[in-house]
Amino acid sequence: MSIHLYKTSTSDTSNGAVDSQVKSNPRNNLIYGQHRCGKGRNARGIITARHRGGGHKRLYRKIDFRRNEKDIYSKIVTIEYDPNRNAYICLIHYGDGEKRYILHPSGPIIGNTIVSGSEIPIKMKNALPLI
Repeated sequence: MSIHLYKTSTSDTSNGAVDSQVKSNPRNNLIYGQHRCGKGRNARGIITARHRGGGHKRLYRKIDFRRNEKDIYSKIVTIEYDPNRNAYICLIHYGDGEKRYILHPSGPIIGNTIVSGSEIPIKMKNALPLI
């Protein structure tokens, strides 16, 4: 991945870097609005904990943890930041046209091919069964 380094104009902007491959536009059919209930309120809806509440509504990305599309090659299309889990996720396009999010493994870049199954090569990005 290529990293864009910023010029230092103040002491706060020193050592600033941004990953240029990270996109921030999530797919509409793979997200939904996460309702964050509570916010310091009791059963009657009255605020009982001071200085709690508000906050920005975050869109929850549906992550495919199972990787149950067996022996179908997929391509990494985008790498995005997930604000709900403080991690990067990848949007992958399967060969049959399906699109899913997975957690970003530490190595693959946009355009790499990944696959899950039992008779596949052992690599950092591929998913194999435990048994």
